[in-house]
Amino acid sequence: MAKLIYSMITSLDGYAEAANGDIGRGAEDQEVHSFIGDIFRPVRTFLYGRRMYETMVFWETAHAEPDVPPHIAQYARDWQAAEKIVYSTTLESVSSTKTRIQRTFDPEMVRKLKAESDHDLSVDGPHLAAQAIAAGLVDEYHLFITTSVVGGGNRFFPTGVRLDLELVQERAFSSGLIYARYRTR
Repeated sequence: MAKLIYSMITSLDGYAEAANGDIGRGAEDQEVHSFIGDIFRPVRTFLYGRRMYETMVFWETAHAEPDVPPHIAQYARDWQAAEKIVYSTTLESVSSTKTRIQRTFDPEMVRKLKAESDHDLSVDGPHLAAQAIAAGLVDEYHLFITTSVVGGGNRFFPTGVRLDLELVQERAFSSGLIYARYRTR
């Protein structure tokens, strides 16, 4: 059975999206980006909300940019190879391959995907992840914590949630970013 992983870059004070849109620094360098690519290479299905999909669709063509570094080209190839499900009531069409739109989040469909998949799945975006967390679907939480305190926005963990997590991996990067991987007990 596959795991469902929730992962995002988050501010030091726990916001996955800052009120002003800037989450802070720390994830821009090659060391971090290569690490993220290695962590998510085994993921073969990404679950996105509309806004997160619109951010991530950049990877559909990133490999074709002039002078693209090898680690960026590799991440683009990995992203293109994965299935993508976009949960949106407003999105009319998608601009990436292996992508489909679902109008509503269906926990039973995600349970079935997890049960039938040989590869892990990822849920991205704090609003969609909140639904998966509420349904008890998230198996691991991967936080990439920046050095910034942003003071408000959309929290990584939804308000009112209580979880018992076990730290299973951590890493500090020279940029100041900290990676923390937790497993649901």
